[in-house]
Amino acid sequence: MRIAVVGGGISGLVAAYRLRGLLGESAAITVADIRDRFGGVLRTSEIAGEPIDLGAEAFVGRRPEVPELLGELGIADQLVHPAGLRPLIWSQGRAHPLPERTLMGIPADAAAVEGLVDAATVARIAAEPERPFTWRPGADIDVHSLVADRFGEQTVARSVDPLLGGVYAGSARSIGLRAALPTLAAALDRGAGSFTEAVAAALPAPSGAPVFGALRDGYGALLDALAGRTAATTIRDTAVTGLRRIAGGWAVEPLGEFEAVVLATPAPVTARLLADIAPVAARAAAGIELSSSALVALELPKDTALPPNSGVLVATGEPLRAKAFTLSSRKWSHLAVRETALVRVSFGRFGDDAVLGLSDAELIDAATADLATVTGAPITPRSAIVQRWPGGLAQYAPGHTERIAEIESALAGFGDLAVTGAYLHGVGVPACVAAATRAATHIAGGVAPAPA
Repeated sequence: MRIAVVGGGISGLVAAYRLRGLLGESAAITVADIRDRFGGVLRTSEIAGEPIDLGAEAFVGRRPEVPELLGELGIADQLVHPAGLRPLIWSQGRAHPLPERTLMGIPADAAAVEGLVDAATVARIAAEPERPFTWRPGADIDVHSLVADRFGEQTVARSVDPLLGGVYAGSARSIGLRAALPTLAAALDRGAGSFTEAVAAALPAPSGAPVFGALRDGYGALLDALAGRTAATTIRDTAVTGLRRIAGGWAVEPLGEFEAVVLATPAPVTARLLADIAPVAARAAAGIELSSSALVALELPKDTALPPNSGVLVATGEPLRAKAFTLSSRKWSHLAVRETALVRVSFGRFGDDAVLGLSDAELIDAATADLATVTGAPITPRSAIVQRWPGGLAQYAPGHTERIAEIESALAGFGDLAVTGAYLHGVGVPACVAAATRAATHIAGGVAPAPA
């Protein structure tokens, strides 16, 4: 039984690993990727001889998928948690504590954003329950339109956008409520009497569990473990240019013929490959836009005066070019013991890619200057790495859940074809692991012989 997995990011590698577990050694699995390496937008490099992630560095710790996967792979000792420090928000030329009692930056009450927004905005939030409020169950809307209408533009720019920019490399204008904030959409659908009431109801229950987790040696440790356990044929530097139905399976150009295929490719590539096979799914996937970003990893002298916080998120409208700073040596205890300080500086938002046109040297200069501004300290990097992510993150626009439902419905009748990836049910690694597991289970059920 020959199975092709197109795309060697975390989704493709998990799908291949799951297929191996479900189908055993009899399955001939091929994993192909257009890049010269596997991992997709996860990449672990080295700085000062130590590993550092240049893509995502953390995952939502309250979800079980990644810890369970680490345990299966025998690398549970890689799991680490943050030191417990909170980030700051840079707004109006100074740092503010990240508001508490917020949902992706949306405050549950006026007190949450006091000091971050002006007095008029605080009063507007406090009075919001007194204003008429209507909501049509099942409706979707961009986050900006809803929050700005109820809580004011400052709340979006100074509290919501910094959080959404970190997760999606987007903004409240490009992200839909229903896909990005499903618990809030559910609270609204249940008939909340006000927006404030809905936000309060959607807040996660208090838990002693760490909010985030990471891998001590970076995501490379997970990628290597997955690749080693798939026992797959691997093909790099190869773009899949076509997919067509043939007797007994699929022709995957230029890889060959297979009995089943998993497409673990970005939404635009998936749309192109499905155009003649499942046009409804292809049109839905083609409507998903991507955002580009860049990251600069700075190695600094150990005594650099960094604030005692996990990072700094930048509000919309600030003159800084960076959108966020991860103070890695403060955020993670396992990095704090290194001989140098580490800071990751992120650039790029959906619809504003101008900064990505800068050269590597210009990006490093921008990162250094902006970090000096927010810390108030001289910044003298010992070394730096630039990583660009063109089209790295899907935008979960209004109507996203409907698009995904169309894709999955259109492909439900294909027992030998499945899709997976960060554009489906979440951009985070846990969501990708879950989607890849579903894809592999679908394929195994469609091609495995029925039990006697």
